[in-house]
Amino acid sequence: MKKVENTIMLITYANAMGRDLAALDDVLDRYFNGVFGGIHVLPFFPSSGDRGFAVIDYDTVDAAFGTWDDIDRLGEKYYLLADFMLNHVSIRCAEFRDYIKNGDASPYKDMFIDWNKFWPNGEPTEQELDVLYRRKESGPYLEFVREDGKKVKLWNTFFQEQIDINPYSVATQEYYERNLGLIAKHVSIIRFDAFAYASKRPGTSCFFVEPEIWEVLDIGMKPLRASGTEMLPEIHENYRIQLKMAEKGYWVYDFALPMLLLHGLMTGRTDRLIHWLNICPRKQFTTLDTHDGIGVVDVAGLLTDDEIDLVRERVDEITRPAKPYMKFPGMMIKASSKQMQRYQLACTYYSALGSDDRAYLLARVVQFFTPGIPQVYYVGLLAGENDIEALKRGEEPRSINRHTYTEAELADAVRKPMLQDMYRLMRFRNSNPAFNGEVKIGEDKADGTLRVTWTDGTSTAVLDADFKDKSFRITVADGGSERVFYSQAGE
Repeated sequence: MKKVENTIMLITYANAMGRDLAALDDVLDRYFNGVFGGIHVLPFFPSSGDRGFAVIDYDTVDAAFGTWDDIDRLGEKYYLLADFMLNHVSIRCAEFRDYIKNGDASPYKDMFIDWNKFWPNGEPTEQELDVLYRRKESGPYLEFVREDGKKVKLWNTFFQEQIDINPYSVATQEYYERNLGLIAKHVSIIRFDAFAYASKRPGTSCFFVEPEIWEVLDIGMKPLRASGTEMLPEIHENYRIQLKMAEKGYWVYDFALPMLLLHGLMTGRTDRLIHWLNICPRKQFTTLDTHDGIGVVDVAGLLTDDEIDLVRERVDEITRPAKPYMKFPGMMIKASSKQMQRYQLACTYYSALGSDDRAYLLARVVQFFTPGIPQVYYVGLLAGENDIEALKRGEEPRSINRHTYTEAELADAVRKPMLQDMYRLMRFRNSNPAFNGEVKIGEDKADGTLRVTWTDGTSTAVLDADFKDKSFRITVADGGSERVFYSQAGE
């Protein structure tokens, strides 16, 4: 099993670029040799919904994808990241079914959060509801009828197939220890999905509540410390939370970069981006796209409301043909507000840039030079455009960015000249020793340019980019000799 290293990580479903894990292995060997050092295989366990995120059990790999042997074979070639749902389980899992069957006699009864018992008065007051951070318009609970006939309301943050769990329960902690211990035998880093929702206290937002959030993190980390497995917390919210996590030495995500790059490429400005590159965490994984949408809330304060609206309106115009087929908007209710506010943009990153090859390649190059380890989502790897046909079939809005590629589609996509150039740049990012050294962000010249310099001993890699004409040049130096590795001319 390979440990985490400073090479680009692929994000993919087990069956998105081939029917299963073995096919994924073959695809990576055939088309992407040297392009990736790591893989985040999105949930590959038996699941009852949310494309894997309603995990029934972690003991086995979903038979449709393969076995633990397939995971281990990938782990010999790549460092692996797997998901663990710290906040919720599937309603089809053995623990929840036991509770529904046996009620208060179940050893798992305290694992689930009784909505009425949670609130001091049995139900939340209007003020408590007002500050609650919600992911759906209805209340964050579901009603169940146990086999003893008793009706219970249980906390449910996300979808109907997922039920929240109480991290302070002994049963939950045993569940964490058993399953995290198992996963840690096969991967070097585990992502705590929906981590911030696991901290709940009446009268608060019930999202990243302090000090509870640090207590929950300590509970979740206990099984990992024994094995030395690393952890990546998944938190989509204001960038200040990522900074706070980074201060404590944890890996974090750079979810601000996607919107900042869209803004820069749409306006020809780099001032906002340069500010962020100077203050962003260094121990982070960078993204432009993921299996979710393009985060909006993450960048509040780094972009003004007007600047966010500019990006949102342009992306909305691009996704206009998809709107009639979306069942519900990609929105959420935020803390301290009764108004529905935009949470993320449902769009592929390539489509968000108007399917402009030059803009897209520049965005990726900047990502590769940004402090941290780059992650590239499989749809972005293939410059995928919005999958409107998936929406027409009645799939959820995020399916617009979750296309499953046939062998013919994949073979055709990788031949695109821009992508061949991108893969060359990815191999460069993985192999050049300068990226293991120190980074320097050039000053803001207020002219739409950006300079990023990486230096490690005698090796140097410099990116000079102009967001106004989408030109860029990469210069490398090693042992005193300097040369242009790659350049894209101005429009």
